[in-house]
Amino acid sequence: MRARVRSYEAELIAFRRDLHRHPELGRQEFRTTRLLRERMLAAGLTPRVLPGGTGMTVDIVPAGLKPGTPLLAFRADIDALPIDDAKTDSPYRSTLPGRAHACGHDVHTSIVLGTALVLAQAAQAKELKQPVRLIFQPAEEMMPGGALDVIAAGGMDGVGRIFAVHCDPKVAVGRIGLKTGAITSACDQLVISLDGPGGHTARPHLTTDLVSAIAKLAADLPAALARRMDPRWGVSLVWGRIASGSASNVIPQHAELEGTVRCLELDGWREAPEALDELIGRIAETHRAKWTLDYHRGVPPVVNEQVTVEQLEAAMTARFAAGGGPVVESTEQSLGGEDFSWYLEQAPGALARLGVRAPHDTTARDLHQGRFDVDERAIAIGVELFSSLALEHGRV
Repeated sequence: MRARVRSYEAELIAFRRDLHRHPELGRQEFRTTRLLRERMLAAGLTPRVLPGGTGMTVDIVPAGLKPGTPLLAFRADIDALPIDDAKTDSPYRSTLPGRAHACGHDVHTSIVLGTALVLAQAAQAKELKQPVRLIFQPAEEMMPGGALDVIAAGGMDGVGRIFAVHCDPKVAVGRIGLKTGAITSACDQLVISLDGPGGHTARPHLTTDLVSAIAKLAADLPAALARRMDPRWGVSLVWGRIASGSASNVIPQHAELEGTVRCLELDGWREAPEALDELIGRIAETHRAKWTLDYHRGVPPVVNEQVTVEQLEAAMTARFAAGGGPVVESTEQSLGGEDFSWYLEQAPGALARLGVRAPHDTTARDLHQGRFDVDERAIAIGVELFSSLALEHGRV
């Protein structure tokens, strides 16, 4: 297996650098999709492009399997971010202003591409014993995320377990970070609108004082929500915008309050909208204000399933622990969002944090920053990890 992986390493690094030079934003990944499709066809595989024209799925099914055998799935996200690439000294710096692969999606894509090539060879050699689906997903950086595009197109039909990795510049290359349970958080957006007849500030008793009402909501709603929810869920409501009125002596007819709800646990994410609806109603009605809640779902937390985490740990240890050093480390829950969570509503799975920091690199790098870069040895490590799961350690 390692020899097969190494035989593709130079091609995969070149592919990653090409994507890095030509980043494409969510649901605009037409060039990326075309390149992936052409390489899949050249490998004798049959890619299925998603209805929107970006992203695809590819199945590798060994001959003679019983129909309906559950698939192992491996997911890559293929979109870039709308920021400038600040690596002015890099030969593969983005050629497009305001666009950059600053989250490692080019690495994820190259890993799943390499996995497809290795497993296609394994299937031809009759070494692959279970069916596999490779998912190249668009629009991860958009909310609620391109994972829903994949699911709507049937991309999770028949999948029994799903794996993914995400670059982590805090983890050294050659290692992965694992955590059972929630590894990312939920983040939703909400806008509260209040309306009333308006009036003169000399006669507030004859109208609805929207400024007082919206101020009451801003001050009291976060604490009221915290008391309604289990504190272990880590539900946090924080405001980013409040707007009302245009003159000191006019009671306005409209007011708005906008913010975010973040949740560490899936139960809190599910219950927050209903709880907010009830609490807003109580405060607004006290002030005789008409109200609406516009609640925008982002993504739920990624909740890693224990068996899948154990399979990732077993595969990583078996393939890379011979050198004696640790190759798996524990990791903490992030407050960031990740739409891989939608797949876990369909099947058990897990997301691992892939080490991409060069061992002696002291440069402070982080995701979503213009100078983000990786140690490209992580690509071959990711391919070998995924291939090992498909051939040896991963089971539905």
